Amino acid sequence: MSQAPIVEVDPIHPQPRVVDRAAKVLEDGGLLAYPTDTYYGIGCDLLSKKAIDRLYGVKGRDRRKPMAFLCPDLSDVARYAKVSNFAYRYMKQLTPGPFTFVLEATRLVPEMMQSRQRQVGIRVPQAPLMLAIAAKLGRPIVTTSATDEDGEVLTDARGIKDKLGNRLDLILDGGLQPSEPSTVVSLINDQIEVLRQGKGILVMGE
Repeated sequence: MSQAPIVEVDPIHPQPRVVDRAAKVLEDGGLLAYPTDTYYGIGCDLLSKKAIDRLYGVKGRDRRKPMAFLCPDLSDVARYAKVSNFAYRYMKQLTPGPFTFVLEATRLVPEMMQSRQRQVGIRVPQAPLMLAIAAKLGRPIVTTSATDEDGEVLTDARGIKDKLGNRLDLILDGGLQPSEPSTVVSLINDQIEVLRQGKGILVMGE
């Protein structure tokens, strides 16, 4: 299988041609590698079952453990998760940012992307590149950290190509990206519960 090409990109002011190319790869059911505000990720179109299957294979992840997905803005989150007024106000303080919010899924979310409790993890990252690609695609992007077969985090495009290049379709090179996971916050039943402390610092507002 051929190696995925590497395309350089400005992650803060992404070139429109790169955004278009990446969105087309996802739309066609491909797998993409990219920098975010927390790590290099690999991802696919939320509504492509075949691509999600491929992503689980690349990651070597238990299919009973759903991956998070990212949306371009809060209004999009409300299409895929049940967002109360409380949750909306809280997320508005923290997005875009390095947080993953756990919420109840709506019917638009494929069952394979939900936990047994019908919950989902959703991000609106502080990553202009990924927000632009998700907006261009018009659907959320399933996302997981880029790691090798031993679970070691890959922090640059060259490392991703060396380890995963023959299983991806495009690699976006945004430079070295030190890996620090997002903070995972459950907002189920309007209760704030930190499930994993990561890069994000919580705002304990109303």
